[in-house]
Amino acid sequence: MVALFNKAMVAALLVSTAVSSPLGTSSGRVSIKQVENPNYNFVGALSVKKTYLKFGKPVPDWLEEAVANLTSSTDIVGRATGSATTTPIDSLDDAYITPVSIGTPAQVLNLDFDTGSSDLWVFSSETPSSQINGQTIYTPSKSSTSKKLSGSTWSISYGDGSSSSGDVYTDTVTIGGLTVTGQAVELAKTVSSSFTSDSANDGLVGLAFDTLNTVSPTAQKTFFTNAIPNLDSPVFTADLGYHAAGTYNFGYIDDSAYTGSITYTDVDTSQGFWGFTSTGYSVGSGSFSSTSISGIADTGTTLLYLPAAVVKAYYAQISGSSNSASAGGYIFPCSATLPSFTFGVGSAKITIPGEYMDFGAISTGSSSCFGGIQSSADIGVNIFGDVALKAAFVVFEGSDSPRLGWASK
Repeated sequence: MVALFNKAMVAALLVSTAVSSPLGTSSGRVSIKQVENPNYNFVGALSVKKTYLKFGKPVPDWLEEAVANLTSSTDIVGRATGSATTTPIDSLDDAYITPVSIGTPAQVLNLDFDTGSSDLWVFSSETPSSQINGQTIYTPSKSSTSKKLSGSTWSISYGDGSSSSGDVYTDTVTIGGLTVTGQAVELAKTVSSSFTSDSANDGLVGLAFDTLNTVSPTAQKTFFTNAIPNLDSPVFTADLGYHAAGTYNFGYIDDSAYTGSITYTDVDTSQGFWGFTSTGYSVGSGSFSSTSISGIADTGTTLLYLPAAVVKAYYAQISGSSNSASAGGYIFPCSATLPSFTFGVGSAKITIPGEYMDFGAISTGSSSCFGGIQSSADIGVNIFGDVALKAAFVVFEGSDSPRLGWASK
């Protein structure tokens, strides 16, 4: 099995359990539609770089060079067939954002739901203007229910030495019809440039486990943890769409959203993530390899990152594909028909259609496209990101013995 994460880094993140007691109110079950990020242009190398940074890994020189070369143009790159780029990339597949109301009266921000972190942080009135690039900001002084959490700060460090950090307030937070009063809202005083560049994303809603929350001196509970007492069932579900808006549900499972049955697997919470072990994989119509792969289910990561041998086996089935340092990862001819990729969960198998692996031409007019499955070798964690999650209906069960449920759809 592959280790989930760098233990030293995790130890630095682990802090004591929160002692505050926010209250959940309103409906015990809600459904929230995502919205499109209209300003998001996908660059494969940049997506890989952001994953390195998120998991605290130094970015290799070859990847930095690829990002610099491929982001020097302002052209919008689209999914392509052959060498002609004709369709703008569908940002819903690459940057999922959801409207969240904070404060009284409500200030609506579009936030990224991230099951790979545990901080609810936002661009704010404390963020320097030089680090704001069109984002909507939260201003606590405009909310009658905001309260500064005296002496508390938060900070998240990234692999390039940058960080996001600031002060902490509590306020009323509503997602769909689900409201939590006294929710910790972390205001950014400093924002990493990787977030500043995404003008439509106003922050994150962390949905991993509370032990990953970075507020000091006392860690704060996630929105989901605080909402559980008021939910009909201690679950939320992710039904991400392909070329379409997805849906998050809290407090219930929509039986019409999947086919067959839901297969559950135990979650390894020891490192704060929704960790689980896949039972193996297959490529296209090939035989199933019963190779255990430990990883995490992470809605905050776009691509699928797996062991190098697994990724190599996938691209071996695509003529003309290669691992390109100048492109930032595996690429393939845009004219290629991509094989599906299947991974096991318990006794079930989830199949990712081949077209989900196509993330468009690496640059305008190029006949090479960027692949949706990349190597996790240098990142240190296998990540079942949005590429995998949108192929399934996924249940995140926050019971005393947490589980992940997977179903086809």
